[in-house]
Amino acid sequence: MRKDMILLALAGVGLALQGCGPRNNEKTAETATEQTATTDNATQATSLSECRVDIGGLTFSHALNGGDTCVSVVNDSTLLFRCTEGRDFFRDPNDGKLSNHTLPALFTEVDNTRPFTLTAKVTPEFTAEGLYNAADLLVYANDSLWQKLCFEEDERGNHRIVSVRTQGTSDDNNHEQVAAPAVYLKLSSDTRTLASYYSLDQKEWHMVRLYKNYYPARIWVGIASQCPKSGTCNSLFESISLQQTSVSDFRMGD
Repeated sequence: MRKDMILLALAGVGLALQGCGPRNNEKTAETATEQTATTDNATQATSLSECRVDIGGLTFSHALNGGDTCVSVVNDSTLLFRCTEGRDFFRDPNDGKLSNHTLPALFTEVDNTRPFTLTAKVTPEFTAEGLYNAADLLVYANDSLWQKLCFEEDERGNHRIVSVRTQGTSDDNNHEQVAAPAVYLKLSSDTRTLASYYSLDQKEWHMVRLYKNYYPARIWVGIASQCPKSGTCNSLFESISLQQTSVSDFRMGD
């Protein structure tokens, strides 16, 4: 865990991050039509607000739940994303008992009729009480049509790759355990297929999930730090990159 960098960044953030929290006028679109896995009937009702956060040549132009108030640019290539407890993005398939729509996130708009690849190195703050703490990459069409790719702490304290795909309600898929404080995460689309990957060295990629790209032409991709249970989760995002190309081999992630 890179505690030294996290503590240094937090010291620089100071009071600026105390405003991190949901904005009153940014409520989840609970009245939006439930989504199916097709582009044709995907509504564009969202809870995003405009913002501007620049990092490494990439501009995050939209925020969810005040995500822009939760970040600090540490240097030209590193962003600290602070999340307070009780905040997550999940639409519970079991009568909504565990639903939580309070996740702070940052997004940039992409043209989904063109290929794209979003990559970042993530270092979440894993703690003894931090169940489900994670750093996330997201693809988002609206509040009930999205996916997140996470480096997350599970019920046994293991650190693993997790993916959550939401079409009206969310699934929850646990993948490999990773014995490292940081991983590279990647989302890539050739307009037909959307795939998720992780890597320890940005050379050998492991596929996490692959499915048809059924999202509409206008979508957002971005980053988030989550802390569904206790404490805080201060996640570092480094080497954030958005390219208008896709991987050439969807099985290998290269």
